Amino acid sequence: MKILVWHVHGGWMDGFLRGSHEYLIPAAPGDSLPELPPGARPIDPADLREQPVDLVVLQRTEELELAERLLGRRPGRDVPAVFVEHNTPKRLPVTERHPLAEQREIPIVHVTHFNRLAWDCGEAPVRVIEHGVPDPGPLYTGDLASLGVVINEPVRRWRVTGTDLLPGFAEAATLDCFGIDVDLLPAALGLGPDRLRPIGDLPTAQMHAELARRRAYVHPLRWTSLGLSLLEAMHLGMPVLALATTEAPRAVPADAGAVSADPAKLVATARRLVEDPDEARRRGRAAREYALAHYGLERFLRDWDAMITDHLEAHTARRSRASAGAADRSTGAANRAEHGMEGALR
Repeated sequence: MKILVWHVHGGWMDGFLRGSHEYLIPAAPGDSLPELPPGARPIDPADLREQPVDLVVLQRTEELELAERLLGRRPGRDVPAVFVEHNTPKRLPVTERHPLAEQREIPIVHVTHFNRLAWDCGEAPVRVIEHGVPDPGPLYTGDLASLGVVINEPVRRWRVTGTDLLPGFAEAATLDCFGIDVDLLPAALGLGPDRLRPIGDLPTAQMHAELARRRAYVHPLRWTSLGLSLLEAMHLGMPVLALATTEAPRAVPADAGAVSADPAKLVATARRLVEDPDEARRRGRAAREYALAHYGLERFLRDWDAMITDHLEAHTARRSRASAGAADRSTGAANRAEHGMEGALR
């Protein structure tokens, strides 16, 4: 099957593109893309109109117009399409209407059950396909008595990512921070290198190896769908400390570390894990076992294959009904015209 999808949300794409289909990634000549799995290939947007695309996977609302312009076909009507909702509502936590809520042709696929609960999706068909990440392997050593944190743009996003909570965790152990723009953290928080060290935005494999050396993983995010870095840390075999917000209580079992809406409890557990490497390893093993069972790549790809099959069958049936209806209307109009002419002749 030939699937058109734009390369956004890189962590999610890393898993999605490992499926058994052919994936077309729009990229103009000279555009930079990460290394793609064997089934994925970049394609010049100017060449898309000639491609027999079977499915469009949308991840941003602007892609609706973009796909129609490039393909010459309207997503949802002329070519099957689904919309992957990666994010929690940004303006209104529980009453925000989804941009695709008024239509029934394009299913909204949420990446977490919390997303589905929070968004008002109206009459749109809805489905949940939970995250699945490629297994980096049990790399955890925990030989560094520090805490690992992965946050992109922590200063700009601030309370959303729980950046304001980091000084509390830095009381338990030095924070080693990974991600985009973490170099801005020391000045923004007033923390020296004995309490916070910005490591930077490393390539994925290198980040996994470095993160796995830290004693525990801290996930202080208040309002995100479910950070993939949390699931990756669990796959590594790290014990995790997560705020009990959005999907985290479902994703992290109690024996994998600590999940609480009380940051003080998380800080206390962090201090205990730093002081007790054996307990940290035990909790890390529980985290990995749970992640493999619930957020493995095979389950993720299997769920997507089922979704694609169901949707394409429904799209074909809808098009057949529409064609039959159009044929009936055409026949009816012809009959009415014929009868009207016969009456005129009489």
